[in-house]
Amino acid sequence: MNRRTILKAAVFPVPAIILSAGPVHAMHISEGILPLPWAALWFAVALPFVAWGLRDLRRFDREVPFAKPLVGLVGAAVFIISCMPVPVPTAGTCSHPCGTGLAAVFIGPALTVLVSSVALVLQALFLAHGGLSTLGADIVSMGVAGAFSGYGIYRLAGRIGVPWYAALFLAGLVSDWATYAVTSFQLASALAAPGSTGQMFGAVAIAFMPTQIPLGVFEGFLCVGAYRFVKARRPEVLMALGGGAV
Repeated sequence: MNRRTILKAAVFPVPAIILSAGPVHAMHISEGILPLPWAALWFAVALPFVAWGLRDLRRFDREVPFAKPLVGLVGAAVFIISCMPVPVPTAGTCSHPCGTGLAAVFIGPALTVLVSSVALVLQALFLAHGGLSTLGADIVSMGVAGAFSGYGIYRLAGRIGVPWYAALFLAGLVSDWATYAVTSFQLASALAAPGSTGQMFGAVAIAFMPTQIPLGVFEGFLCVGAYRFVKARRPEVLMALGGGAV
C-alpha cells in the first residue's frame, strides 16, 4: 500500500471541510449543556478508554506495516462521516451518522475511541460541533459506546454463524443507535428534575428516532459497502488485520 497516498487521503479532507464550512448546525452535546460535575464525570469515564487506544496504537504499529496511515485514514473517515448534520425537527438540534462501527471493524474498538476523540476535538475547535467541556461525554457516547457496541455485535454475529455482510450491517446499525441511546441517557441524567430521569430519557430518545432510525440503517449499509470495497481493491489490508471477515 502506498503510504503517501493514504496520508494524503487522511489529511487533505480536514482543511477542505474547515475552509468550506457553511452555516453551523450544532451536533454532539454542545458547550455548556452539561453541569460541571457531570462533565467531569464523563471525562473520568472517557480517559481510560483513550489511554487504552494509545496503548493499542503502539501495539498496532509494531504488528501491522501500514498501521499509522491506516489509522489516519480511518480517523479521517470518522471525521467526515460524523460531520454530516441532519436536523431533528422534534428536538431543535441535529443528528448525524458516526462511522464508529465501520472504524471498529477495521482497527478495533479501542483505536476507534482514539480516532473519535481526535475527530471530536477538531470538530469542537473548528466547526462548533460539540464543546471542550462536554468532550468527555461526546467521547463516551460516540467513541466508547459506538465502537464497543458495534464491534461486540460484529464478533458475536460471526461466532453464531451470521453471514459476514449481515454482521457488518449490524455493526453499523447498532453502533449508531447505541451512540444516541447513551447521549439520551447523558442528557437525561444531568438535566432531568429529581425523579424524572426515566421520563426525560424516553422523551429525548423518542425525539431522535425520526432521524436516527434511518441513519442507523444507512450506517449499516455503509459498513457493508466500505468493507466490500476494501476487500475488492485492497485485500492485503484485510489479511494484515487478521483476515477481516468474520
